[in-house]
Amino acid sequence: MNPKSGLVISLLFVLTAPAVSAEVYRNVDAYGNVTYSDEPSEGSETIDVKPVTTITLPKPEVVEETIKLREEVQRQGAAYESVSFTSPNNNQAFHSGSGDVQFEVRSTPPLQSGHKYEVTLDGQPIGQSESGSILVNNVFRGTHEARAHIVDENGVQIKTGSQITFTVHRPSALN
Repeated sequence: MNPKSGLVISLLFVLTAPAVSAEVYRNVDAYGNVTYSDEPSEGSETIDVKPVTTITLPKPEVVEETIKLREEVQRQGAAYESVSFTSPNNNQAFHSGSGDVQFEVRSTPPLQSGHKYEVTLDGQPIGQSESGSILVNNVFRGTHEARAHIVDENGVQIKTGSQITFTVHRPSALN
């Protein structure tokens, strides 16, 4: 028999072999002792065993790379003392018929090359700017939360400022 024939026969055997599934049997003896086994015995009942949840851990190289990236983000963020809004002010309320809101962001020290300011409104990113000026159109009436961030060239947030709250008043067709 040549090696190829042996390989084909082995593959056919593997593919046609019935699926092996281990069963678990529960048995209670005359004294009330419960035992479990993979072999049936007189008076035992088959137990349905749910599949075991498994977790695949990342490779050590991936963990090391993630740690290095996190340290780099912390190092870049440490270069800034602060990032904050100069407009709107915290707890400010204002009228805006169109719903336009002009955000002005500043940092100490000023932005480094490759970095941008990012504004999030109600937890969602709404714009980035190197100048610190971001205009957002059609903001719904009501109270909103905004936060200023500094992001690196990859869009990773490296510094986050304090959250502000502001209220937009808009005319209504109902009033």
